[in-house]
Amino acid sequence: MYETKTIKEKIRLLIVVMWPILVTQVGMYAMNFIDTTMSGQAGANDLAGVAIGSSLWVPILTGITGILIALTPILSQKIGAEKADDVGYYVIQGIYLSIAISIVVVILGIFLLEPILGLMALTPEVAHIAKHYLIGLVLGIIPLFVYTVFRCFMDSLGQTRVTMFITLLALPVNFIFNYALIFGNFGFPQLGGIGAGYASAITYWFILGVTIYFTKNVRPFVQYRLFQVLYPLKLRTWKEILVIGLPIGLTIFFETSIFSAVTLLMSQFSTEIIAAHQAALNFASILYMIPLSIAFTLTIAVGFELGAKRMKDVKQYSYIGMVISILMGLFACVFIYVLREPAASLYSNDPEVLVLIQHFLIYAIFFQLSDAINTPIQGILRGYKDVNIPFVMAFISFWIIGLPFGFISANYTPLGPFGYWLGLIVSLGVCASFLAWRLFVVQRKFSLKIDTEH
Repeated sequence: MYETKTIKEKIRLLIVVMWPILVTQVGMYAMNFIDTTMSGQAGANDLAGVAIGSSLWVPILTGITGILIALTPILSQKIGAEKADDVGYYVIQGIYLSIAISIVVVILGIFLLEPILGLMALTPEVAHIAKHYLIGLVLGIIPLFVYTVFRCFMDSLGQTRVTMFITLLALPVNFIFNYALIFGNFGFPQLGGIGAGYASAITYWFILGVTIYFTKNVRPFVQYRLFQVLYPLKLRTWKEILVIGLPIGLTIFFETSIFSAVTLLMSQFSTEIIAAHQAALNFASILYMIPLSIAFTLTIAVGFELGAKRMKDVKQYSYIGMVISILMGLFACVFIYVLREPAASLYSNDPEVLVLIQHFLIYAIFFQLSDAINTPIQGILRGYKDVNIPFVMAFISFWIIGLPFGFISANYTPLGPFGYWLGLIVSLGVCASFLAWRLFVVQRKFSLKIDTEH
């Protein structure tokens, strides 16, 4: 990042920083997309099993990523304030923390996975695929979250093209190992949907290896000498990261876990409905990467300008980012409507599943605009390090309002499984309204604070 003077320069810089983040996010999500679509070609049970496994994994993945994302505003503000000596120290502490969190997740999984799957009305085949898909995937959990720390470091420097390049390198690796392990090619065993988990784990190790190479050998990362100083573990710094990161992680967890909760509640319906729901959600989630990427970009820009105490620039970046996000949200609505039929055919050959996917995608159109408002505001507020109130707002919106509304609609109206999607639409709309109000309050508070200091 660097200081900009005009609106035109800000738009250009936002786009330069954002588009590699978008490619990276789409690329990371494409791994889940590849898992889901290729498993669907192996059979409805494989698609449903991977759907259930993903529903358990994605809230954990996004929640922990949210915790570690706390490093982005911390590092951005350090860089904006020209405190380069602190950067390497925080990165190493983040790596220690990511390893510790990964170990905790694995231990919890050992004890909780079987009981959770046992609570669901799954066929033995689907439950078996879901369990072993997750066992394979968890072999890559440590490299995935260590990479997340490195990515925060790279993105904070505005070097988003590097993380994009690493992700693009990883995609063919993921595809090849999916092709080998799901269908039994190149002499590998035919594992069906289970193979997708092992393919993802292998890909995560590949990503970490390439990332370490870049941080050790490529400028501007080399100047921070991440591996030349062995900093001791400092719980005080962990606490500093967690004070910001836990509310961020829980906010993202509450948003993503409601989608997973809906998938789990849908286990009362047929395997075809579960498969169609997951396929539609998987496709719509690719478009969610657009507002999410804008949010990450705004966190970097807002954090950088706040570190330099340039409030006018903070507000301008915020408004520009929101306009871009809303325009892209409108584009996503049209995109889903026009391509819902060919999109469905990517996931299944079953005529019943194809029709159901298209119906679910119609509902997905209605929460695109809410996401386009909700998600970038979260990114702006993270740049301010304002994370506690948004966390409470997310919890109320998704779990107190949205999920009960969806449950009632699904079980006590003719909507059936589509009632849960109506609940998702309501929760996202409520959250967007709450966060818009919170942004107004925070901007006014910080403007007064800066004016007082001057």
